[in-house]
Amino acid sequence: MATRAMLGGFKNRSINFRISSIYRSLSTLVLAEHEGGSINSQSLSAVEAAKSLCEDNSVSMLLAGSGPSLREAAANAASCHPSISQVLVADSDKFAYPLAEPWAKLVHMIQQKSGYSHIIAASGSFGKNILPRAAALLDVSPITDVIEISGSHLFVRPIYAGNALCTVRYTGSEPCMLTIRSTSFPVAPMSADSKSNSAPISQVDLSTFGEDAIGKSRYIKHTSQDSERPDLGNARIVVTGGRGLKSAENFKMVEKLAEKLGAAVGATRAAVDAGFVPNDLQVGQTGKIVAPELYMAFGVSGAIQHLAGMRDSKVIVAVNRDADAPIFQVADYGLVGDLFEVIPELLEKLPEKK
Repeated sequence: MATRAMLGGFKNRSINFRISSIYRSLSTLVLAEHEGGSINSQSLSAVEAAKSLCEDNSVSMLLAGSGPSLREAAANAASCHPSISQVLVADSDKFAYPLAEPWAKLVHMIQQKSGYSHIIAASGSFGKNILPRAAALLDVSPITDVIEISGSHLFVRPIYAGNALCTVRYTGSEPCMLTIRSTSFPVAPMSADSKSNSAPISQVDLSTFGEDAIGKSRYIKHTSQDSERPDLGNARIVVTGGRGLKSAENFKMVEKLAEKLGAAVGATRAAVDAGFVPNDLQVGQTGKIVAPELYMAFGVSGAIQHLAGMRDSKVIVAVNRDADAPIFQVADYGLVGDLFEVIPELLEKLPEKK
């Protein structure tokens, strides 16, 4: 009995040793988006998610592109987050635009060489475009829209348009590939000491990166809204308009209110489909996921797909003529009234933004 107990003790210690060895060997590749020499804030949230996988996780950030803006982005990436252990840079004209085919081939090539345990990207248009294709090349199944990391292979993600949360255990082969909702992994402010410690920057060897990686898609153009308003995905205040505004001309009232509040402008899918605003302002399951400190909804009924994109907002204010509108079920403050009377009154009483 004593011998059996002793062997059992050795067995348990062996298991514990193997588990601790697995945790020590975690390494994560973060696919980062950059523009104008700066790292996209959603990519920093992906680093924050990588940090929560394990305390001793080695995090590498991958940047791809060409020219001076890439070099500037790499320099910023090296000191943008204390958890980054190295910055990998793929400098080639093939990555001048973030197309899925060359990026997926790049991820596949790097994974074959380095063998990361995890690959993470933010759940925006960039990550959703690249990560599934890269996962197919690596023959693994990605886990999307992760909002909580409970362990190195245990994740929580929303299902049924956010009405239920599902805990998923990944049991496949490495790498474990994730897209994360950036609103669920806020980035803490960096201290001066953290900024002074820069991670090393390494160039990716592209000598074996063939022409077949270019693929069949091609870049046409990039359009963006020239506005001083904050970015919709990261704004502290979001003012959203729905189909109740009835026209693009009336939607300008929402834009004026947002300007006074220093807020970003959002829209429902119905408003986008009606042509009131461009689709990059759409909030919801098929648009952008936001979680501002204040979310104001005017003429928004509260369709389940829209609620999935804003239900994590800290304070929700809704104005609608229909007292039974679903938006009131999630709103902290609700006003049953005519938005064509409420918005002009707000514009009149609110002070000009300094």
